[in-house]
Amino acid sequence: MEAVKSPKKTFVSTRNACKLCAPLGASVVFKGIKGCLPMIHGSQGCATYIRRYMISHFKEPVDIASSNFSEETTIFGGNRNFNTGIENIIQQYNPEVIGIASACLSETIGEDIPRLIREYRTVNASKALPVFVNASTPSYQGTHMDGFHEAVSSVVANLAECGETGTHINIFPGFVSPADLRHLKDILTDFGLDYVLFPDYSDSLDNPHWKEYQIIPEGGTAVSEIKRTGTAKASLEFGYILNLGGINSRITESKAAFTAAQWLEKNRSVIRCKLGMPIGINETDRFFKQLEELSGKPTPNRYERQRGRLVDAYVDGHKYVFGKRAIVYGDEDMVVGLVAFLTEIGIEPVLVASGGESGILKREIERITEGKYPQMKVVSGMDFESINEMTEELKPDIFIGNSKGYYISRRLGIPLVRVGFPVHDRFGAQRLQHLGYEGTQQLFDRITNALIEYKQEHSPVGYKYI
Repeated sequence: MEAVKSPKKTFVSTRNACKLCAPLGASVVFKGIKGCLPMIHGSQGCATYIRRYMISHFKEPVDIASSNFSEETTIFGGNRNFNTGIENIIQQYNPEVIGIASACLSETIGEDIPRLIREYRTVNASKALPVFVNASTPSYQGTHMDGFHEAVSSVVANLAECGETGTHINIFPGFVSPADLRHLKDILTDFGLDYVLFPDYSDSLDNPHWKEYQIIPEGGTAVSEIKRTGTAKASLEFGYILNLGGINSRITESKAAFTAAQWLEKNRSVIRCKLGMPIGINETDRFFKQLEELSGKPTPNRYERQRGRLVDAYVDGHKYVFGKRAIVYGDEDMVVGLVAFLTEIGIEPVLVASGGESGILKREIERITEGKYPQMKVVSGMDFESINEMTEELKPDIFIGNSKGYYISRRLGIPLVRVGFPVHDRFGAQRLQHLGYEGTQQLFDRITNALIEYKQEHSPVGYKYI
């Protein structure tokens, strides 16, 4: 296996980065808290950029406030803008929670957001105030996934209470689709488990039709539930990479990087169960085995049958997918899960690329592929123009990743199967499933049909049976 930081560069700038900004990831987490309105402590453009990406992907209205930094604020500090922004949010939205993410400008000038929150609370001590949570998310020190995991761990560390250990479990699924979250809740319910899932934007970012507009959509993990994370008997955490090489570990040498489950294990004695993204049969089997141990119950029959149908699909579709060459790109933990799945079905990943820079992507890919693909390239800190330049020698049959790689697949004339975030050029991204036997089945069908369609469209005969 060949692993490189990035291809040899003849340029200085990143060209169409294979990542998004850290406050975006934090904003998604804040949308997964009940009654929460996100606020970006930085420029108006940051909030607009985030809203644009989230609205396009989820097809839902997304309100994100901003402290609206100007040139003067950048020089003299954003205290006044911060207070004004909070006042406007409370007046217009009356939220239960305000989630504050820092942007590059506020981080560069050293804004101390926890101090700003304390001062605001002191000045307004006589008022009924919302709960404040915040995350440090400078984009020059991380991706949207770093911001996502930083927000999850920060919120849990601020709200998780001490107490007698309960019978419930925590589940931290990472940045997955609303449909994935709903599926996970169904699975946990069928196992009879009492659980806290965080974040839960399964409703807030995939709403039913409203007769009247809701300024803060229904859904989300309640603050009272997040407080319960500190007394759970165990935490399930999806992802082998998470933010262990992310924002926290790069701020200071003395500040260790902790995921939410790690923090709870260290500070609340909650057992941490680390799992990969349950994509494919092997990783999903590990997930269900863990649920059996925690619940003391066997896997319900409906999921055994889902697994059986998936195995049957692997057999039926083998002739269409085996030996095909794929370029896989996106969030680090997502591409690790996808590569584990592709290895099961016989598709060779010739390039695994991510904009993340955890430093452990190569190690995890090597572990799950067990050396099966010695020519595979694993590249971190990647951008799409670098992927574009590498495609000629790699000769892929299919792209698997988000919409940002479409122009490359179009140039090559090969299919792109859209997964992860963002998906801007197809409808229903919020309903795409990736996790579990059911999500894997849908993903397998989409990949197989994309390859069949390509063969059919490029056949001089035009077969009706393939």
